[in-house]
Amino acid sequence: MTQKEEYIEVAVLLPVYNTYTYRIPERLISIVSPGMRVLVPFGKRRVTGYILGKSSKPKKFKTKLIFDILDDIPLFPEPMIQFFKWISDYYIHPIGDVIKTALPSGLDQHDVSMLSITTKGKNQFTKKKLSPGESEIIDILNNHNGQISLKVLVKKSQNPSINNLIRKMEKADLLSRTYKLAKDKTKLKKEKFILFSDSPSKKIILSKKRKEILSIVKKEKEISLTKLKQQVPTAPNLIKPLNEAGYLQIIEKQVFQDPFGDVIDPDTPPHLTKEQDHVVNLVSNKMENGFQRYLLSGVTGSGKTEVYLRLVAKALEINKTALVLVPEISLISQTERRFRARFGNKIAVLHSALSNSERLDQWRHIMQNKASVVIGARSALFAPLQNLGIIIVDEEHDTSYKQESGLRYNARDLSVVRAQMNDIPVILGSATPSIQSYHNVRTNKFEELKLENRVNKHPLPKITLVDLKKHKDFTGFQRLISPMLSKAISECLIRGEQALIFLNRRGFSTFPVCESCGEAVKCKFCELTMTFHKGLNEYRCHLCGFSYSTRIKCPDCGSSKIKPLGFGTEKIETMLLTLFPDARIARIDQDTTRKKGQLVSLLKKIKNRTVDIIVGTQMLAKGHDFPFITLVGIICADLSLNFPDFRSSERTFQLLAQVAGRAGRGKQKGKVIMQTYNSDHFAIQASKNQDFVEFYQSEIPFRKALLYPPFAKIIQLKISGTNASKVQNHALMLGQILKSMLENDNNLKNTVQILGPIEAGIPKIATRFRWQILIKGINISTLNKLVRNLISQKQVKSEKHVSTTIDVDPYSML
Repeated sequence: MTQKEEYIEVAVLLPVYNTYTYRIPERLISIVSPGMRVLVPFGKRRVTGYILGKSSKPKKFKTKLIFDILDDIPLFPEPMIQFFKWISDYYIHPIGDVIKTALPSGLDQHDVSMLSITTKGKNQFTKKKLSPGESEIIDILNNHNGQISLKVLVKKSQNPSINNLIRKMEKADLLSRTYKLAKDKTKLKKEKFILFSDSPSKKIILSKKRKEILSIVKKEKEISLTKLKQQVPTAPNLIKPLNEAGYLQIIEKQVFQDPFGDVIDPDTPPHLTKEQDHVVNLVSNKMENGFQRYLLSGVTGSGKTEVYLRLVAKALEINKTALVLVPEISLISQTERRFRARFGNKIAVLHSALSNSERLDQWRHIMQNKASVVIGARSALFAPLQNLGIIIVDEEHDTSYKQESGLRYNARDLSVVRAQMNDIPVILGSATPSIQSYHNVRTNKFEELKLENRVNKHPLPKITLVDLKKHKDFTGFQRLISPMLSKAISECLIRGEQALIFLNRRGFSTFPVCESCGEAVKCKFCELTMTFHKGLNEYRCHLCGFSYSTRIKCPDCGSSKIKPLGFGTEKIETMLLTLFPDARIARIDQDTTRKKGQLVSLLKKIKNRTVDIIVGTQMLAKGHDFPFITLVGIICADLSLNFPDFRSSERTFQLLAQVAGRAGRGKQKGKVIMQTYNSDHFAIQASKNQDFVEFYQSEIPFRKALLYPPFAKIIQLKISGTNASKVQNHALMLGQILKSMLENDNNLKNTVQILGPIEAGIPKIATRFRWQILIKGINISTLNKLVRNLISQKQVKSEKHVSTTIDVDPYSML
C-alpha cells in the first residue's frame, strides 16, 4: 500500500526570512490545520513553527517529517496568514517572529532539554569508575528521580565547566538527552461565585453567621466570594458546609472587572448632532460596499467616540465584528467603559498591561467568537477577529502606534492594510491628523469626514500666548509660572473647577551641573544628562534607568557642588504646593504611575473631583474627557520644537492642540494659557488658532522640498554595539556598500538617496554606541529590495559584535 504524502509550509520561530516545507506523518494528516503550531527538526535542533498552509513536494531536496502538532485548534484564523506574510515582507522581518509578536505570550511553548542516566552511567557510578565531576552530576540526577532539565542541572552544579562535561558524558553514553515541551505557566483568571439553592439535600445547624450568608446570597441571587467576604469576612470557611448540604451552589467563572472598579450601567444613546448624523449615515450606507478609507477630523470634544459607537453598532447589526484601537493604555479604560455600557459583554480588551493569563483569556474569548468588539492599544491590531466589519483607529496621529523594538510596525498603517485585505472600511480619527493622513485626503486616497463643532455647542477654549522672553528678568516662581497663569489658577480654584498644568518633562531638575567646572552630570552608560528626582533623592538616567546618589561628586573635577538647573513636573508640583497650599494637587507622569493600578487610581480621583490641580506630561494630553477641567496651563510650549527630527514641528503642534482640547469639555467654558519662547513659530501660532489646515499648509512645503514623508519613503538602519570603533567601521562599511550599489545601478542612483552613515542623535544608550543610515526614495519596493540585497552580503553578516536593525517608516530619528 502506497503511503499518502502531504506537505505543509511552516514559519519557524528563528531569525530567518524564509518559510520551509515539511512532510506530515500519515497519522497527523487528518488533524493538521493552518494556524496550528508544530514541532519540527531544524538542523540539529527541534524548534516550534507555525503552519501557514499546504505545500507541494520540493524537487531539489528531501523534506523532513514534523515531530508533532502542538495545538488542538488553530491559534489564529487562516485569513490572517496573508496579513502576517505582508508584514514580514514590508518590514523585512522574520515571519516566525511576526507571528510570535502577534500571539499572547501565554501561548508560547518551548523545547526543554531533559537529561537522564543511562544504564551504563548507573553501572559506572555503582562501580565508582566516574570522575568527581561526573559523580556530582549523577548524584544530582539521582536526587531528581534520574531525570532533570539541563537548565536546573546547570544551576545546581558548582562546576563552571559543566556544559562541556555534560557533552562528554553524552558521547560516553553515561547520559542521554531527550526533549520535553513545556508551556508557559499561564492560567485563566477565575473567581468563585455563590448561588442560592431552594432545595438542600440535608439539614445542618445554621449558626447566626450561616443564616446571614444565606440571607445575603438569597437577596443577591448570585454574588462573588470577594464581595461576600466584604460583608462576612469568615465566609470562605462557612460556605463549604452550606455547599455540601445543598443550601448554596459554588461555581467558578471568569471575571470582567472594570478598571475603575465601578459597576457599568447600560447607557442610552444620545441624540446625534447634524454633523455626527451625517458622518454615521455616510459610512453606514457604504459599510457593505467593500474597502473604504476615511479620515475623521473633528475638533476636540466634537463627539468622535459616539460616532465610533454608532458605526460599531451598525457592524454588529449586519453580523460583523469590529476592531477599535486607541493609542494609550490609560485611554482604554475610558473607551472600554463607554463601549461596555453600550454593548455589554460583547467587548474584549487587548493590551500589554494585562497579565499573561488575562491576555490569553481575552485571546481565546475572541477566537471562540464570544466577543464581537475588540478594544485595545497597538498590539490589539492582531486580534483574531473573524468576519470583520470595520476597523477604527482613534487619535491616529499618535506616535504610540509605532512599535520601537522587535518588529517595528505601525499599527495605524497596518490597520489600513488589514482593512483592505478584509475588504471593509477603516476610519482614522483625530482632532490633529498626521501630515501623512491629511496628505492622503488631499491626494484623494482617503475621504475626509468632518466634525467642526463641539457636542455641547460651546466654543473651543480661548488660547492666550505668554511670551516668556518678556519674563527673563523675573525671579523665583514667576520665571516658570507667569503672573497671568498664577492668577488664572487662583480664579479657577475659587470657582471650584479643575486646572491641568502641562509640562512634557518629568523630574525635578533636568540639567544638574557642577558649579566648579561647569560640566553636566551625565549617565556613565549613555550620552545623556541625568535628571534629579527630588522624591527619590537621586539623579536618574531616563534612557537606561541608571541612578546616582545625591551625594555624588562631579565625575570631572571631584567637586561636591552640583547645582540642579532645569525643571520638570516634580518642580512645578512643588511650586504649586507653595503657591496654593490649600489646593489638592496630583502629578501624573511615568514616575507616579509605574505600579499597576496607580494611573487608574489617579484618573479616578480627577473624575470624582477629589483633585483640584493636575500636573501632567503627555500622558494626559490624549483623549481624556474630564468635564470639570476648565483651565489648561502649558508651562513651556517649545520643548519639542528643536529636536533633530523632521517631525518635530508636527509633534509640537499636535501635542499643544491636544492638551489645549482638555479644557472646557463640560458646561463651563475653557481657557488655555500657553507660555512660549517662540510665539512667532508657525506651529505655535497654528496651535493657538487650533487650525490644523493652517499648520499643514505651513509645514508641507518643507517636507516636499527636502523629500521627506509623505513625499518619500524612508528605511533607517540602526547600527549598535559595545565597541565604538567596531560600530563605526561597520556603519561606514554598510554606507560604502550601499553607495556602491547605487553607483552600479542608474535607476537606483536617480531614485534613492543615502544619508549617512552618521552618529545617532543620542550616540550611546545603555553602553551601546549608535550610528544610523537613512535610505530615502519614492518607491518602497525599490528601497526594500536594496536593503534585502544589503543584508544578504557576506561581509555584512560577518561582524558578530555589531547589530543592524531595520526600521521601515521610522518615527524616532534619535
